[in-house]
Amino acid sequence: MKIVIGEPKTAKSYQMELIKDKEPLLFGKHIGEEIDGSMIGAAGYNFKITGGSDKNGFPMKADVGGIGKKKLVIPQGVGFRSAKAGEKKKKMLRGGTVSDEIAQLNVVVIAAGPAALEQLFPKVAAPEGEKKEEKSKGKGKKKK
Repeated sequence: MKIVIGEPKTAKSYQMELIKDKEPLLFGKHIGEEIDGSMIGAAGYNFKITGGSDKNGFPMKADVGGIGKKKLVIPQGVGFRSAKAGEKKKKMLRGGTVSDEIAQLNVVVIAAGPAALEQLFPKVAAPEGEKKEEKSKGKGKKKK
């Protein structure tokens, strides 16, 4: 499971991969609940669960109970932004409880610890030779 940690003071986010052995510690927690940072390797920090998504990309929604997926008609919010006033759409959403189906969990810092998040979760640079190549936009090629 990936954990995305948002830090409001610096407006930065940090990603980390949670070890499989520690994942069950988060199962059963709900969106809006606070968790201890030592659960995810950030001792001294307190986090609040703000959302996430499952292995298929369906977002979690706080007011959907349980861990299953449900198809709901929603006017706005998680998973849908209406373009017109009064527009509603049927969307597949996942419940607001963390389970083994969750692939990414979003948390925000409530109380900071002694060490900076940059030190706890350093940015991993891409290995040499694996740099992304820029794609051309088709300029320079003539159609016949």
